[in-house]
Amino acid sequence: MSSSCDPAYAPAGDVGVALMAIDSRLKAIYDGQTATDAEQQQLMDQFTASLGPEEANDVLDGACTLIYMFMQWLRMAYEDHDRDVIEYVVPSFVTSLRMMPKSIRPEVIPTMTGLVVAAGTGLSPSLWRKQYGDWTGDEMNSLEATALLLAEHINRLTGDRDFAARMITEALSAANQD
Repeated sequence: MSSSCDPAYAPAGDVGVALMAIDSRLKAIYDGQTATDAEQQQLMDQFTASLGPEEANDVLDGACTLIYMFMQWLRMAYEDHDRDVIEYVVPSFVTSLRMMPKSIRPEVIPTMTGLVVAAGTGLSPSLWRKQYGDWTGDEMNSLEATALLLAEHINRLTGDRDFAARMITEALSAANQD
């Protein structure tokens, strides 16, 4: 029986823009910048302000696609070692979100955890979230943090700071060739 949250029914969104945002944040963290560079933040704010509602939704869907792809990779990696992805990803993910009280409001942590669990069980994060209404402003930082934390988890597991971004870029290139 097919689910209404099956990824086959989900829009991919603008994965490229979502990946660019996540990758630039990761690089800043890896370069030791604890706070976002003011110039980089200004450019991101200008870009975000230039998006219309449809384009903004495409970026949201793109971020959800990243979360899905990251969790599918993690699921396969953990299953190769007879481990459950939910057991090994979710507790540290929740702990990390809770350590960011200035950026992540406590009431959105269950939603982001649900997105990760949905993706880890093969459901579309965007369709899973859509069941509960429109995205809220409070969820935007949390969505970005979710994708960032999953990408960093993959990079840490592989010992390669660029692995997660390269994996997505290669998948996008392969999809464009088909």
